Amino acid sequence: MLYSKSVDRYYIGYSIDILSRLDQHNRHVFKGAFTDRAEDWEIFHTIVCMSERQAKLIEKHIKKNKSRTYLENLKQHPEISIKLLEKY
Repeated sequence: MLYSKSVDRYYIGYSIDILSRLDQHNRHVFKGAFTDRAEDWEIFHTIVCMSERQAKLIEKHIKKNKSRTYLENLKQHPEISIKLLEKY
């Protein structure tokens, strides 16, 4: 999960190389994408998954919740991420 202070928004996605992907978002490589709104994206929280399939399922779960509180709780309470990994 990424966060931009300038637009006060979160971005949820998955990547094999998070640092490279973060750099791409901040350089606006993905024209017209949600992250094109800002150039101060930073890593907010990561969940290390065992497979791409698991990462996609967890991403879908997080996006489905559409809750800023849920995102902040993921960071503050690591046990939530552990339960997601166990579930998916």
